[in-house]
Amino acid sequence: MEGRKAHPAGGSCSCCTGAAASLRETVEEMDFQRGIWSAALDGDLNRVRQFIKKGTDPSLPDNFGYTALHYSSRQGCVPVCSFLLDVGADCNAQTHGGATSLHRAAYCGHLEVVQLLLERGADPVKTDSDGRTALHKAAEGGHRNICHLLLNHSSKLLELQDCRGQTAADLTPAGVNQLLPP
Repeated sequence: MEGRKAHPAGGSCSCCTGAAASLRETVEEMDFQRGIWSAALDGDLNRVRQFIKKGTDPSLPDNFGYTALHYSSRQGCVPVCSFLLDVGADCNAQTHGGATSLHRAAYCGHLEVVQLLLERGADPVKTDSDGRTALHKAAEGGHRNICHLLLNHSSKLLELQDCRGQTAADLTPAGVNQLLPP
């Protein structure tokens, strides 16, 4: 039994050895590198186009629920985001933790991507598993210009509380004054 870990269903088996876990991680990494997600993360529009041309679903999630649009939004790559949306990527797809592409772009401070996603139908009121909206994420990241854009799109965001009872204003050093336009 040495080298074996407890199996989640009870007992132990060779599938839970450190070597098997490492192999699984390596296979997952290879899948990621070979998939559309890596191309989107790298901002490689030509590779993303090739995947779509070969029939890859633009909303195909990786093992964690992230789509190519999540990765390109996180990177602030407007051309890749725009292309993915043009070919039908779901701008409201959520990861296993509930994050949308709008959450990712807002947190990372990518104003142009946030604007693009909102124009293409992203729902700013969607919450992640912590109950946070894109406004919470923008406030947490200190991105005042994105906070203003989101509030112009939906003023009710200011009142929404996360699972801890915090509004977006609670996540900024200056409180609500940092979120409101001057």
